[in-house]
Amino acid sequence: MAGFPLFGTAREQSRSPSSDSSADKLKDKDLERSPQLAGGLSDSDSGEIGRQIELEAENSIKYRTCSWQKTAALLFSEYICLAIMSFPWSYSILGLVPGLILTVFIAGVVLYTSLIVWRFCLRHPHIRDVCDIGQHLFWDSKIAWYFTAVMFLLNNTFIQGLHCVVGAEYLNTISNHGTCTVVFSFVVAVISLVCSIPRTFGTLAKVATISALATFVSVMLAVIFTAIEDHPARYNSTPEYSGEPIVKAFPVPGTTFVSGMSAFLNISYTFIGQITLPSFIAEMREPKEFWKSVTAVTIAEIIVFSLVGAIVYAYTGNQYMAAPAFGAIGDEVYKKVSFSFMIPTIIFLGVLYASVSARFIFFRLFEGTRHKGNHTFVGWASWIGILAALWAAAFIIAEVIPFFSDLLSIMSSLFDSFFGFIFWGVAYLRMRYDDHGPGFYRNRGFRGWVGAIVNVGLIGIGLYFLGPGTYASVESVIIDYRAGSFGGPFTCADNGL
Repeated sequence: MAGFPLFGTAREQSRSPSSDSSADKLKDKDLERSPQLAGGLSDSDSGEIGRQIELEAENSIKYRTCSWQKTAALLFSEYICLAIMSFPWSYSILGLVPGLILTVFIAGVVLYTSLIVWRFCLRHPHIRDVCDIGQHLFWDSKIAWYFTAVMFLLNNTFIQGLHCVVGAEYLNTISNHGTCTVVFSFVVAVISLVCSIPRTFGTLAKVATISALATFVSVMLAVIFTAIEDHPARYNSTPEYSGEPIVKAFPVPGTTFVSGMSAFLNISYTFIGQITLPSFIAEMREPKEFWKSVTAVTIAEIIVFSLVGAIVYAYTGNQYMAAPAFGAIGDEVYKKVSFSFMIPTIIFLGVLYASVSARFIFFRLFEGTRHKGNHTFVGWASWIGILAALWAAAFIIAEVIPFFSDLLSIMSSLFDSFFGFIFWGVAYLRMRYDDHGPGFYRNRGFRGWVGAIVNVGLIGIGLYFLGPGTYASVESVIIDYRAGSFGGPFTCADNGL
């Protein structure tokens, strides 16, 4: 898109000639050499952030309004989600000990890379999303921008599709398959489209708090119900589902690479969400406080994910496991009550990613125009049209890949490889290179060598996700179709738990 600026915004384009000159110098200069921005001084009272807030002061729609608490609420709603209920299944495949170790390991890696994202955005306060970062990381390449943009939109749309699948699962469960699954999926897509209409994260943050709290109640109820009922679902129903729950500390003999990798990718997917962080930081009034948001959320994640995964697995075992784990609850009332508290996050999280994608497209269509920051017919019609197209694509994805765990694995391998690991390993190396020169790993002594090795390792992990991880995910979909685990694309078959 030759007309797209690298990092330009409407705020930059509306400045006076003298400030335009400053902006051009800012773009031409490698901002990573700027000690002021690197030191985190770009807040509401100084530097680029202050100018952005001042320039949108007269707009009826303001974007830089989020406090660190509101941003934490958005992150909680993104991470404290239905995917938590895939942890018991992952532990049943990997074994409890490797499962817990990988949970803590992935959480630590994601926190580390999230802080790299934050530092990078502080140095470049004009960055609005991960696509701007992609272009900057790979030597100002337009190809990198296009590639990142496609991956960014696909990732978000796949997540929207996942929530269409889960919404259909819920409606089938609560209604005992009251109608065709395609209809239920379409209903969820339409409701989500309507809920996506608010245009700022500040507005969504209020709903995010409710979503995160409801999800927490949902998973806690699932844990309690699993523990207090006499037996899990399908107990002694067939020779395959018989005996007391079998809980293993390590993988059972015969565990395949495909199933093990799928379980690992499920855990990784739930933690990895760095793709949205630049978009959130770009709407913070005080970006230097973002570390508080991401640290608080990571601590909560480790506690909740580990406890939910371990306790539900302990009471369900290998033979009665389901994904999501609501399907392992034997009592129908218990299952429906606990699953019902998941309604806010089923809707909201898809809405959040739709909003991130729509904002990415909308801002580039209306840079420098009054439609971006004000209530106009063209602006609102375009915003709703973009959202409608995104939800239509999500609905199609949900009908083509109607498997909860497989869809999680595919998203993790294809997109988390870049947005969870590769990008941030490269970002660290770029920042250290610009701070200390091409021999930074030697110039910084022990810290330099450790930093270089760790971040090259992150790039290696990302490539492993992309190669063997994608193979395992696709193979799992093929196996599930062959086994008849669910009907074909656009099926009316019941996917209720």
